[in-house]
Amino acid sequence: MSQVSETSARHVAIIMDGNGRWAKRRALPRAMGHKRGVEAVRTLVRSLQGTGVECLTLYAFSSENWKRPEEEVSDLMNLMRNFIRSDLDEFVENGVRLKIVGDWRALAPDIVEMLEDALERTANGSHTVAVALNYGSQQEIAAAARAAAAEGEITPEAIERHLFTADLPPVDLLIRTSGDVRLSNFLLWQMAYAEMLFVDTLWPDFTPEHLQAALDDFATRERRFGGR
Repeated sequence: MSQVSETSARHVAIIMDGNGRWAKRRALPRAMGHKRGVEAVRTLVRSLQGTGVECLTLYAFSSENWKRPEEEVSDLMNLMRNFIRSDLDEFVENGVRLKIVGDWRALAPDIVEMLEDALERTANGSHTVAVALNYGSQQEIAAAARAAAAEGEITPEAIERHLFTADLPPVDLLIRTSGDVRLSNFLLWQMAYAEMLFVDTLWPDFTPEHLQAALDDFATRERRFGGR
């Protein structure tokens, strides 16, 4: 891997945190926070052209999120359905390739059908929005290691071939909103050399300007990839 500092982030990953706190501060139902969070996603995706970002990966629903109250999980799934219905045509028109990482086929059958259609219709997009659904990084690595072992020697290269993100560039920059400083089982392998930025902004308030500020910060960092 090159030790030359990169000035632009090709692959940005975001842990979209703070929807519930955004709603609580406004004495609103958590569902309203999630709805505003979806609007923030929509605005951010529309702003990607011209940023140099080739892939944006969003942590939408972890494998641990099933532990949340049933009503909240139902609200999140309905928001997903609505987002696909309302935004898929725009993805196609703007050359956005949708990719899903995680065990998404375990979701409700109608969502699986919608996602299959969305993946097919956006397959030829020139830049990628990857959405982590029913995703857990430790589970992903374990499954990739099992698949590598079934083929022969377990090496980093063999494991990488079996990750959900095998066709994506390595993560250059991780952003987590809402002030928490942890990775929450997200892309642990893929972020081996990623730069990280933790911001206090709650996700529904995160704007394209916040993203550009993060990219500007990234451009000032010297990346050594373990070198000196």
